[in-house]
Amino acid sequence: MMMRFTKMQGCGNDYIYINCFEDKPVGDLSALARAMSDRHFGVGADGLILITPSDRADARMIMYNADGSLSEMCGNGIRCVAKYVYDCGLCRKSVLRIETGAGIKEIAVTLQEGRVQSARVNMGVPILVPSAIPVTSGADRLILAPLNIDGTSFLFTAVGVGNPHCVIYVDDVTTFPVQTFGPRIENHPMFPHRINVEFVQVLSPDEVRQRTWERGSGETLACGTGASAVCVAGVLTGRTSRRLANHLSGGMLVLEWENDTSPVYMTGPCLEVFRGEWPC
Repeated sequence: MMMRFTKMQGCGNDYIYINCFEDKPVGDLSALARAMSDRHFGVGADGLILITPSDRADARMIMYNADGSLSEMCGNGIRCVAKYVYDCGLCRKSVLRIETGAGIKEIAVTLQEGRVQSARVNMGVPILVPSAIPVTSGADRLILAPLNIDGTSFLFTAVGVGNPHCVIYVDDVTTFPVQTFGPRIENHPMFPHRINVEFVQVLSPDEVRQRTWERGSGETLACGTGASAVCVAGVLTGRTSRRLANHLSGGMLVLEWENDTSPVYMTGPCLEVFRGEWPC
């Protein structure tokens, strides 16, 4: 028996999508995510996303990281969910509502020749209270807070945007040892649910360059929730403006945060790579 899947990517952040309106994978879904995500023995991806019916929205997104762990949200992944839902005729609305582990998100799609090419996502109002992110701390907020990793000192800003994020500014993100510090920060005791880490170089008040270490997936080419957290952290630390062009390893995202109580909006591309079948 074969199960159909679609490989899609947003700024190089790639996932395998299964249409659960038609196919219903059974068994250990964490193991399925690990097997399909393997870049040598599987399809190869940053994780697995199930597109399922929802009682509350146009569709529901259930996301597994490459290591099989569940994740609440993915900004690049949800743009591709919106593309799939629209392009495949599951729901043809200019603004789609997608249920996630971090609540219902609204995605406005942009069409080219009748197919979705890019999308603008309402990422929600950022969370800054440490206990809600979660980060273990007695502080009201963690803005440029100290963090020691094996004798190396960092200043980090903690932001929740669907997922927990730790934003760290560096002088040169291209040469920074992300592979060394990413996993150590991800698994630091301060972060009870682990954490995504954004290493950021400021290019100007309106432009940054970012590399991301994602919990459960390692370094990825892009992270939409992380880019949103970087926009928020830039405002809170006075480094960047409320409208930000973020150059990630796989492409560019545009972020907007109008005021401290408003949602963050993220705009970026969404592309289908190929379709296939997986034995089950």
